[in-house]
Amino acid sequence: MQLVDAHCHFDFPEFDGIRDQVLAEARGRGVEALVIPGVRRADWARVQALASPDRGLWICLGIHPWFVGEHSEQDLIVLEAQLADLPEGCVALGECGLDALHGELAAQLPWFQAQVDIAARVKLPLVIHSVRSHDEVHGLLRSSGWSGRALVHGFSGSYQQARKLVDLGCYIGVGGVITHDRARKTRDAIARLPVEALVIETDAPDMAPAGVAKGQNSPIYLPRVLQALAELRAESAETLSEALYDNVRQLYGWC
Repeated sequence: MQLVDAHCHFDFPEFDGIRDQVLAEARGRGVEALVIPGVRRADWARVQALASPDRGLWICLGIHPWFVGEHSEQDLIVLEAQLADLPEGCVALGECGLDALHGELAAQLPWFQAQVDIAARVKLPLVIHSVRSHDEVHGLLRSSGWSGRALVHGFSGSYQQARKLVDLGCYIGVGGVITHDRARKTRDAIARLPVEALVIETDAPDMAPAGVAKGQNSPIYLPRVLQALAELRAESAETLSEALYDNVRQLYGWC
């Protein structure tokens, strides 16, 4: 099977000193590529230093809603300039978005809007962080006339919310949350969505699957997400992996 971890914070210090080991083990489990999102300007250089398409390491650059307070409008100018030059291995703008559990949406909205506009101008997909804000994300994308590709990563919400995002052309990121029995609403949503709308991810070191300690997630656990998804949808993991691989290639413009 060929698997791609569509969203993995492989630059985080949790992987310092063990990246080559983790990458080798992940490859041994069928994970041939990772996409590493940047979350703030202070980290962009670190993310870019990891970019290595030959090793299956791809990147995004963006301003995460948790960190909007440490940025200025100049950072948006720098972001657009860097993305327009398309750094090595860069496949999207992100991670950007909204988070109703961390800060105020009113403060985050202008930053999300600005990055949606930048992505449209530089013709790159979006990688979107959306927590308790799916309706607001949908509303902003719709009002902006967004017609590009986008990943709503680490989705946790209802089928109705997911369906609205899919109808706008968004892909839905499926992660460790579906391995937890308590996540009934999200599991129901993922089971009912068209397979063409799904990609899998770890969000490592966060969003750990069942049986993995908090903060200890890794791309080596991506096959667990695949297996849980296959069981949830009553499909074979092999057949499902082929569709997911095609989806992530479409999302990031690899085909």
